[in-house]
Amino acid sequence: MIDTLLIDLDNTILDFNKAEGPALAGALRTMGIEPTEDLLSRYSVINLAHWKRLEKGQITMAEVKVSRFRQLFDEFGITISPAETAKVYEGLLAIGHYFVEGAEDMLEELYGKYRLYLASNGIAKVQHSRIDSAGIEKYFDGMFISEEIGGRKPEPEYFQRCFERIPDFCKTHTAILGDSLSADMQGGKNAGITTIWYNPHLKRNDLGVCPDYTATSYEQVCLLYKSPSPR
Repeated sequence: MIDTLLIDLDNTILDFNKAEGPALAGALRTMGIEPTEDLLSRYSVINLAHWKRLEKGQITMAEVKVSRFRQLFDEFGITISPAETAKVYEGLLAIGHYFVEGAEDMLEELYGKYRLYLASNGIAKVQHSRIDSAGIEKYFDGMFISEEIGGRKPEPEYFQRCFERIPDFCKTHTAILGDSLSADMQGGKNAGITTIWYNPHLKRNDLGVCPDYTATSYEQVCLLYKSPSPR
């Protein structure tokens, strides 16, 4: 019986993709660069590749913050400072929030019935600001942001540090809910806990990671906990 749930933040509770575009465009304009569609699209590709490298332990979070802009600017022949652009971008990204559809209702439904913990690989300063803006800290018994506790999903060390901070922790009573196969689902598998893949856009599972459950809506997540049987 599950009584403890680790929940990812970006694109699981808060819509990171929706927040990223305006923040990136605003940062580029602040630095005197017109945010063309080609520039924004290429950044998204570069950024995703950097986060995948971070998950594999090939680069650090500090390198991700700046090197994604450095690569983008090198490719487009832009000579402004990647580090300064990264600071402006993070400041804009931290302002406001957008909920993933159904996420707030899900938190209301699960709150008080399960011990809820936030589990995020995101930048600590940005995540705390977005969490405050969304007013969701009240739902969680604790927040595990990788920059603060060390390690990152999917590393077993990250999960072990989470587990050490959960009173009366029991693996067989714990699950992780998230949208990322490589970080959340693989991490949960590495840590030996139940995995629930949130997949509203019906993305193909091409990583060979087999979640214990798949939910395409938060209504399904809530129903899952009323009748938990793996599928």
